[in-house]
Amino acid sequence: MSFTGVRSLDQSIDKTNAWLAEIAGEFDTGDRQFAYRVTRAWLHALRDRLPVQVAANFAAQLPELLRGVFYGGWSPSKVPAKFGPSEYALRFARDAGVRETEVTRAAGLVTRVVRRHVSGGALDEALDVLPLNLSQLIEPAGEAIGRPARADPDVRR
Repeated sequence: MSFTGVRSLDQSIDKTNAWLAEIAGEFDTGDRQFAYRVTRAWLHALRDRLPVQVAANFAAQLPELLRGVFYGGWSPSKVPAKFGPSEYALRFARDAGVRETEVTRAAGLVTRVVRRHVSGGALDEALDVLPLNLSQLIEPAGEAIGRPARADPDVRR
């Protein structure tokens, strides 16, 4: 179906709809507004913790519409913001409209869908620049099939 008459934009809308449907499915809901909120919260919390070049590499893997969501409100001169799992959870919960106790599950489910759609290298690069305790909140151990474990649990970036 053509929404705009511009092929690349219509393809991006289709891809974004597919992502949101998958994310809603992971949560066992048909609520696309909820799927959008948790996806946006996931994208923004990750984006603001990443160095500019890593964020740009990751964003390049997103459908055009989600890339716009990713960059919306971004201040490259203020990143990477240094925050750990507690602040990540507070921020994600607030922006996604979920309880803090649901953040680990919610972030993990979004990550699972993102991993199916972006190159593994781009997501791995983004997660690898984070402190281990934060990257494990975003993608719990055992979720990333074929992704090698990080060697140094004390790596802090």
